[in-house]
Amino acid sequence: MRPWFTSALTLVLLAGRPAPVSEPQGPQEPGDPPSASPVQDPRGGPADPGGGPLPHPGDLAAPGDVGRVLSAAARRPAPAAEARAALATRIDGILAGSRWRRSRFAVLAVDGETGDTVYARNAHEAMIPASNLKVLTTAAALHHLGPDFRWMTWVTTEAPVVEGVVQGDVVVYGTGDPTLGPGSRSESGAFDELAAALSARGIRRIDGRLVGDASYFQGPDRVDRWDPRDLNDWFAAASPALGFNANVVQLRVEAGPAGHVPTVHFDPPVGGVDVEMRALTVAGRPAARMHMLRDAPLEPIRVEGEIAATGRDVYRTMTVQDPVRFATHAFLEALSDVGIEVTGGVGTIRDRAASPLSAARVFTGAQHRVLARHRSPPLLDALAVVNLESHNLYADLVLKTLGRVVDGDGSFEGGARVVRRFLEDEIGVPAGVVEMYDGSGLAADDRASAASLVAALRHALSSPLGEALLETLPEAGTRQMRRMTRTAAARNLRAKTGTIEGVSALSGIVRSADGRPLIFSILGNDLPSAWGAKRLEDEIGAALAAWSGVE
Repeated sequence: MRPWFTSALTLVLLAGRPAPVSEPQGPQEPGDPPSASPVQDPRGGPADPGGGPLPHPGDLAAPGDVGRVLSAAARRPAPAAEARAALATRIDGILAGSRWRRSRFAVLAVDGETGDTVYARNAHEAMIPASNLKVLTTAAALHHLGPDFRWMTWVTTEAPVVEGVVQGDVVVYGTGDPTLGPGSRSESGAFDELAAALSARGIRRIDGRLVGDASYFQGPDRVDRWDPRDLNDWFAAASPALGFNANVVQLRVEAGPAGHVPTVHFDPPVGGVDVEMRALTVAGRPAARMHMLRDAPLEPIRVEGEIAATGRDVYRTMTVQDPVRFATHAFLEALSDVGIEVTGGVGTIRDRAASPLSAARVFTGAQHRVLARHRSPPLLDALAVVNLESHNLYADLVLKTLGRVVDGDGSFEGGARVVRRFLEDEIGVPAGVVEMYDGSGLAADDRASAASLVAALRHALSSPLGEALLETLPEAGTRQMRRMTRTAAARNLRAKTGTIEGVSALSGIVRSADGRPLIFSILGNDLPSAWGAKRLEDEIGAALAAWSGVE
């Protein structure tokens, strides 16, 4: 096989709308196997207490609808008026408690195959969707990118390589892969694999800098509409095109001898995290509690307070200030582990004009050498993390990837524009109904209606990618969603959850007692208790599962 890194290679970088491909355009090794990392089917398990195992919502599709959860050929009578009225009475009663009199609810449930409305309440009202916004990001990603899309991470240089020495800078170029980490998401650490590839090529020293290039995306890493109180927490991590370990680090403060400062350990043990130590180890009981805090996400982490010399270690997980620098230090550590020395330290690139890769549309291997590359797991694996774990960083990186691949604008705004256009042009959601400031739903200014979420779910589940989407949604009555156990919704209902302050949401699909695949969305805003509202969602989900449209 002819080596893929020879000078005959032509590398094309995305600078606008690309040709249809299954991954970002770039160096491709001849003979690469097709994607083969299916998400495991979670449908196995104990039978329903009432008899045999409950049918999976996807089992309702006709035999010829491969991959579709909903069958376009389904024919059934419309629900009886009396049955709809009984369901309305039930759901209205659930939402009628005095505790919720100042709250707003939007609920819609339709037969996913016939389109018959089963229940509607404020279905077209703009609501804060919280993490149910991830449903829209997921549907658009499957439509535009496909389940087998993969992110690429390249290691390149413009410098000559002489007797194992790179005589200049080496660039690690990211395209938004959320799985880069110390083996937590992929089978092994991606940077370890890249470092091993360089070592296998005989490289033992880099006489230049190791440069992390995140210029594939543009715009801010964080959304200015996020709650500033959240910015230190894992669920509000920054989302540049190059990151590592979901852009968070765990700090462990270990006591030293009395009168000395404690020691801070990092997990993963990577440089690039700035810490100001203002704490002290004391012999007796601490007079001030130990804190790890930061007033703004770009500031150093302050370690303050006191820790007893015999006290336990103190832990906190926090977002890193500069994920690109953090990731580049992680790769530096991986190179050191295989014996490759970097003499010039670490640098970063954010500006596309300053990037030797992003600034060029086309260049040849004679001009710029690709030393190694890493392919991510398929997009479907990442979408499972987006929805099953409600992982905000993954969702935001998927959104930016949509913007970059489809429109050449890898920003929050660019990705949101692609999703809105998909909803309006492909599904028919009216313009202005959906407002997106991120891909995750963390922004309290995000808006969607129950009708738009139901429309997106119905469109996706009716497509050949329906099963792919379905398998990313948590299943009630299982470890994925420990709710609605011992009800007709258990091991039947699959839905995306959502929670931010004052907001709770649940949108998905459930099979009714008479076999109807009901697509539903439940959005609650201005709630005195988001967690208390989940009991209402559970009651509605169970009611839909137990309902029959037949007289």
